[in-house]
Amino acid sequence: MSGLLRVDIVRRVTGGPKTRYAAPLSPTLAPGWRLDRLVPPSRLFGANGLRTGPDGRIYIAQVTGSQISALNLATGELETVSAKGGEIIAPDDVAFDAQGNLFATEVMDGRVSVRDTDGTTRVLRDDIPSANGITFHRGRLFIGECREGGRLMEFDLTGGAPRVLLENVPSPNAMEVGPDGLLYFPVMGANEIWRIDPDGQRDLRPEVIATGLGVPDSVKFDADGCIVSTQVASGQVLRIDPRTGGQTVLAQLTPGLDNCTIADGRLFASNFTGEITEILGDGTTRTTLPGALNWPLDLAVGADGRVYVADGTYFYVLLPDGSMQTVGMLFSPGYPGFLRGLVASGPGEFTVTTSGGQIARYRPATHECDYLADGFEQLYGVGLLPGAVVAVEQGSGRVVAVDAKGSGGVEVLASGLDEPVGITVTADGSVLVAESGRVVRVSGGSVEAVVDGLQRPQGLLAADDELFVVDAGEQAVLAIDLATGTRTTIAAGLPIGPPPGVHPKPLNGMPPFSGPQGPFAGIAAGPDGTLYVSADGEGSVLALRRSRSR
Repeated sequence: MSGLLRVDIVRRVTGGPKTRYAAPLSPTLAPGWRLDRLVPPSRLFGANGLRTGPDGRIYIAQVTGSQISALNLATGELETVSAKGGEIIAPDDVAFDAQGNLFATEVMDGRVSVRDTDGTTRVLRDDIPSANGITFHRGRLFIGECREGGRLMEFDLTGGAPRVLLENVPSPNAMEVGPDGLLYFPVMGANEIWRIDPDGQRDLRPEVIATGLGVPDSVKFDADGCIVSTQVASGQVLRIDPRTGGQTVLAQLTPGLDNCTIADGRLFASNFTGEITEILGDGTTRTTLPGALNWPLDLAVGADGRVYVADGTYFYVLLPDGSMQTVGMLFSPGYPGFLRGLVASGPGEFTVTTSGGQIARYRPATHECDYLADGFEQLYGVGLLPGAVVAVEQGSGRVVAVDAKGSGGVEVLASGLDEPVGITVTADGSVLVAESGRVVRVSGGSVEAVVDGLQRPQGLLAADDELFVVDAGEQAVLAIDLATGTRTTIAAGLPIGPPPGVHPKPLNGMPPFSGPQGPFAGIAAGPDGTLYVSADGEGSVLALRRSRSR
């Protein structure tokens, strides 16, 4: 840390709204550099399942953050109920029993856990693939699997095998028992809402209540016995009369809605971005919590000079006024899939890697995607060579090159790497890769160390004779002179990676929506030399600028 200056006034980075990053920030900068935060930090790790708790607070499940938070509507206070790195992993939905115990579906691990009122957590079952929708009704616990061929089940709370109510459902989601005692649930794969009799006193064949929707992913009931349902693809919140099938649009929100809840007669909806919106009685809306970034992952500066951000289910561009514009998202036409690696490859075009194992060219303005290769195991960084795309395949420890024209040919440039993440191509065509503790040069199957003694290097950027490294372990950005090996810490104490003492559990993915998810703090450079860095700890984008660039 020698030679670094503690930032005297760090309002650009530490001030403003509260963040999800539960650690004090004291960034330090090398002389001649300044630090700005380009977008506000996130309060949450996205927002998925919503449930009004017995205490009147809204409980928010956050899949990517492995966190459950409780929002006090009177004060605006957010309390972390189950923290990142804790025993509940990737919670997608929550429910409460009559005693106030919290039950959570852990979608990526196929588990259902219960957090007792005394704070202890135990796994109820671990054999429920894509466990998602959950609800209690008169002491009975119902669970659904959000997958093709999913099941609806009633759990035996004494430990016996679940009772299967329905099988082969195309991705059921957040469910609720209606005033008539029937179990209502959205069926995303059919774009419908169904109901069955959980007592089996009627024919267990499902009855379709509503069809031709905007991909429904939640069902709750209002005081009049009508369904309230969020639509993930269209962004609509619908009110549906289960007796007549009549539909009313309560609100038109941003696509990516996940769930809803009613608290003290007030209706709230969640979005993948972490936004919580109140839908008022006159059809207007009010933001309760703002949306923001989930990670972010890799970054790129497009041919238009703007910064583009891969945030998994969303792809954003940063606008001059500091706002983020959605360029594409998981349910929009032509979206390649859960985005992780990103590099600009032409006007309006990006070459990307997805957590589903694809390498693709993506043109968001025209909703076009060309898959160059598929079937890889945990792809991360991506770079460009003349006529080829190079990418890191973390799952196999390989670096691969594929034909940029999409012929399907795959060349293995190196194998046996230890958790490789980032990749960059130097001006002379050398391929540099970040792996555990170091950066290596790969060529013709050989691996040569370029930089040793790192902690957890992720994003790499080669510019002229310098190599910039985002070291998530050091929570720092480093500059290495490739000719001399001289190393300089540009900035340290950044909100990159988890806070000190937090050890996140692996996220195994949610087929078919994504493969395994993991952190990747990317870095990119603008035409003026500004460095853009993914501050995935707090969910923001940072800019490092040399003083002379003012």
